[in-house]
Order: sequence, then structure tokens, then C-alpha cells
Amino acid sequence: MRSVVLLLLGAQLAYAGTHSLKYFYTAVSGDIDFPEFTVVGLVDDEQFMYFDSNIMKAVPKTEWMRQNEGADYWDRETQGLIGTHQAFKNNIQIAMERFNQSKGVHTFQEMYGCELDDDGNTRGYYQYGYDGMDFISLDKSTRTWTPANPQAVITKHKWEATGAEANYWKGYLENTCIEWLKKYVAYGKDTLERKVSPQVSLLQKDPSSPVTCHATGFYPSGVKISWQKNGQDHDEDVGLGELLPNEDGTFQRTSTLNVGPDEWKNNRFSCVVEHQDKTIRKTEDDIITNLDSVPIAIIVGAVAAVVLVIVIGVVGYLVYQRKKGFKPVSASDDGSNSSART
Repeated sequence: MRSVVLLLLGAQLAYAGTHSLKYFYTAVSGDIDFPEFTVVGLVDDEQFMYFDSNIMKAVPKTEWMRQNEGADYWDRETQGLIGTHQAFKNNIQIAMERFNQSKGVHTFQEMYGCELDDDGNTRGYYQYGYDGMDFISLDKSTRTWTPANPQAVITKHKWEATGAEANYWKGYLENTCIEWLKKYVAYGKDTLERKVSPQVSLLQKDPSSPVTCHATGFYPSGVKISWQKNGQDHDEDVGLGELLPNEDGTFQRTSTLNVGPDEWKNNRFSCVVEHQDKTIRKTEDDIITNLDSVPIAIIVGAVAAVVLVIVIGVVGYLVYQRKKGFKPVSASDDGSNSSART
């Protein structure tokens, strides 16, 4: 069976004082032990709702959503997403035909959302992906569609013939999405506007292994991890890991420095973690050289993050790596208008 790329939470807050609402819809075809349709909603990178075609039910994932939205809200979400599920089944079949594919594991994704800065500036994004690559995206300013490959040109012409799709999503991203984002942030104010500094550790299996700088337990998600060599910025032989969620709603991220023992011995390396107004610096004196002795909290956090990433949904990391494609919801915040045929 063909391998499937898991969707990671790579999109982060790019601006200080920014709140965001994002939705990821994923349809999967082929022989795979996973729901054929999943939906995940995120506020400030924290999962607040979930739906899949196995449970056929939209459910809250945070306490502040459970307390502030009742059965009517979740019934509307559920009914809208059941309809969207059927549309996505059609879309993935159409896409397979256009790419001359008759079998195998394939993925079709929609992602959209909006951001609101403290100064009132807003942004909105809407994009489709197929098999982990861009398919088509909305240029909100011109109300036109940008195809990423020849197979998507048909969709571009179809949607631009009337302009209805672009007009709807422009209005949604600039107005409805922002209104719901404000509402959700108000619901979860105590959680979403908290500030928690990271715990930072330097991990190494043995003296010849790469050194990993691991920051965990921080909130909000915006964190910068960098390396210095003899007091100067150093970006060679550095691998930055994805931003991952912890079970308690905080985040973790790693950065790995891959240099030989001699270079490490003959120079002074340090990892610098910046979060909010706090800077944490770790040097070779802080290295934990045996992973068996890594604090249990770090291990539990890492395992919980991997589990949550798997639950979040299948596919398309490359699609979102280039753009912050998110998916906001309709006026009832149920995403039921995301059923456009490709």
C-alpha cells in the first residue's frame, strides 16, 4: 500500500499578537485503515473541533467550546459536514480521473482560514491540495483562482465563469471568519491568551550523535530556536523540526545540530530559544547524553504530540508548507459551503 504523509501542524503564528482560525478538510481514497473524511478546526493552532466519517459527528475538543456552544451548534456542524463528506468523495474521484488514476491511496484536501492582528489587520486564505501538492488557490484580492497544475485549469474556468465561488469566499474570509474568530477567542480567552515559557533541554544519545535542542510546554506557539557557534549565529548543519502540540494544549519543537565530535569539542556551541519576551540559552554543559535519562515529562509530551498529529488527519503537508491554507466556516461555522465540485 502506498504510504501516506501525515498532516503536521506546520503553520504557525507569523505575527506577534495574532489570533487565527483554520480548518483542514481531508478526503482519502484507497485501502487504508483511516476515516475517508476528516475535519479539524484550530484556533491559535489549538484543536477546538473534530469530525470524521466514522463517527459522523462534529465534536468539541476544548472545554471552552463545550461550555459555550450547545447541542444546536453541534447538530448544525454535523449536518453540514455530512453533506461536505459526500462532496469530497465526488471531488477525489474527479481528481483521480483527471490524473489518470484508477486505484491506490490518494488524498484531496481543502484548507482555509483567517488571521486577526492586535492592530486590526486581517488576512484570509483558501486553498485545495491533491496528493500532498498544491491544486488550486484563491487570490482574494482579484477574486481569481490560481491553478497549480494543468488538471486544475478546468476547475479555474468553471469557478470563474460565474464568480460565485470567489465572491462567497472573499466575503467569508473578510467578514464571517473574523467574526467567528473573535467569538472563539472570547470563549477561550483564559486559555488562548495565556503565556507559558518553554522548558528547554539539550539531548544526545552519545558523544558522536547529533545534539537536539528540545523546547516544550510553551504557549502561544510562536517560538524561535537558533544555534550559536562561539557567540556567532550558526545555521549550517541544522535541522528544524515541526511545531507539535502537547496533550495539555501547549506546544513543542526541536532543532538538531549535526556536527562531528571534534568540531563540537573545539568550539563553543549553544542553543538559543526565544519565546515572547524570554530568552533561554543552553550549552554543552547542559547536555543529557543518555536518552534513557531524559525526564519522563519530555517523553510523555513527545508521545502525546505524535498521537495527536495522527488523529488530526491524513496528508498534504507539502500543500500547507508554502501557504497558510486554512478553512474558516460558514455563517453557522459548519463549513457546509465547502462542497464545491472541482
